[in-house]
Amino acid sequence: MTLLSINNLSLSFGTFAAVNNISFSIQKGEMLALVGESGSGKSLTALSCLGLQPGNAHVSGSITFDGQEVVGAGERQLRAVRGKRVGMIFQEPMTSLNPLHTVGRQILESCGAERAQDPVQPAAHRIGALLDQVGLSHLKTRLNAYPHQLSGGERQRVMIAMAIANSPALLIADEPTTAVDVTLQVKILKLLKQLQKEMNMAILFITHDLTVVRRLANRVAVMSNGEIVEQGTVESVFKNPQHAYTKHLLASEPKGSPLPYPADAKPIIESENLKIWFPVKKGLLQRTSGYIKAVDDVSIAIPEGSTLGVVGESGSGKTTLAFALLRLIKSESRIVFLSRDIHSLKTKALRPLRQKMQLVFQDPYGSLNPRMNIRQIIEEGLLVHFPYKGEAERRSDIEAILRDVGLPADIQQRYPHEFSGGQRQRISIARAMVLRPKFVVLDEPTSALDLSVQAQIIELLKSLQQKYGLSYMFISHDLRVVKAIAHRIAVMRAGKIVEQGDAKTIFETPRQEYTKSLIKAAFLQT
Repeated sequence: MTLLSINNLSLSFGTFAAVNNISFSIQKGEMLALVGESGSGKSLTALSCLGLQPGNAHVSGSITFDGQEVVGAGERQLRAVRGKRVGMIFQEPMTSLNPLHTVGRQILESCGAERAQDPVQPAAHRIGALLDQVGLSHLKTRLNAYPHQLSGGERQRVMIAMAIANSPALLIADEPTTAVDVTLQVKILKLLKQLQKEMNMAILFITHDLTVVRRLANRVAVMSNGEIVEQGTVESVFKNPQHAYTKHLLASEPKGSPLPYPADAKPIIESENLKIWFPVKKGLLQRTSGYIKAVDDVSIAIPEGSTLGVVGESGSGKTTLAFALLRLIKSESRIVFLSRDIHSLKTKALRPLRQKMQLVFQDPYGSLNPRMNIRQIIEEGLLVHFPYKGEAERRSDIEAILRDVGLPADIQQRYPHEFSGGQRQRISIARAMVLRPKFVVLDEPTSALDLSVQAQIIELLKSLQQKYGLSYMFISHDLRVVKAIAHRIAVMRAGKIVEQGDAKTIFETPRQEYTKSLIKAAFLQT
């Protein structure tokens, strides 16, 4: 029986057609994956199913839910559907949950006035049952906690609890696992599959990751530039894709292996028994009662021209370790860079070495100054580290590095908001590489990008490494990406390196159970 039917749906903003004449349907109890890259119109389509599209959008076509027309429906009719008959999980729980309200209050609000005041099942029992359902039984004693006091996985499960509070017939999950660790991703996917089976619930699962679709969905619809270019059963689409865009998505996962580096290469940077402990202070006199061991007894060495992949879940200490190596935070023990102990160097003595060690951040939009154009962003480091260079020489350096990262030279007067996520990441890489560094830390540089863009960025980094003899520390929680670029891998957990060695050896014969679980989660192995 058809639960949701979309026929010839179009959404336009003036002359721009964001969604163009699409049609698909979802049966009761079925999971349909809506797949496509950023900007393809997936989320806009999902919002339209609840009449939540932007007010300036012109909508035509038909959306029927359980036989009732949604397009053109009144607010009263839509309210009877939103949250009650159709639940929605948003992509980023931290921005979707109200930071001023407790978790318990937000779950209670999602239950609706009728269910919250149900004498048969009081509110506390209803909230407890929901938390049990999504695997958060331990939160029953923390209902007065605020969203920022929960982990990323707990916040996502709270969102799921709110979405299923009224036992909806349809659940819309908009990229619910994009920003979470691979191990947490697997848990959330299992939870959604379990809830679907228990509640006989239909799910519209929006994603850009076909690896997830292969494991989770019954049918798939592939979306590109506002159009459905292909749809069918997961098995048929994956085994015999018909459209060029579907073939492109299936081939987009980062592939290949790292480029070779000299066997006799000396370490460009190394640490020995590195520690970063943050004191926990309590009481009126703020006495130290303990320590948070962010990095505990870590020893690493990165040979020149090679890549060390540092992997682990959020909070394992990966970024803290990198910041310590770059002398951006204080640490204990010895750090040797370019055969020189830099641990005890003062700011003035360290400054000349800054040009040779650079950092590319996870979120390019947040790390690029929105008030500066691209030329100013890339030129800033040149002005600091090479003040003797004239304007013509700086212009030549900027144009050369833009070519190296695959961007045209005529973008220099434009601003970060005018570019896609992949282009912004290329600009971030250009900003670091224009200084001709020897060592670059790449902190989750592909986690927020589509799979096809991830593959492009990995190939770009490999080509720059070969051209300039760069050494990388590549931080990630996704071993699929790390496998394509890293020569050696260090697996971190709770501030310690639990396993370290040659990448091929770790992928083929991991010793630690934690490493095995990361590999299984990354490749969605059973």
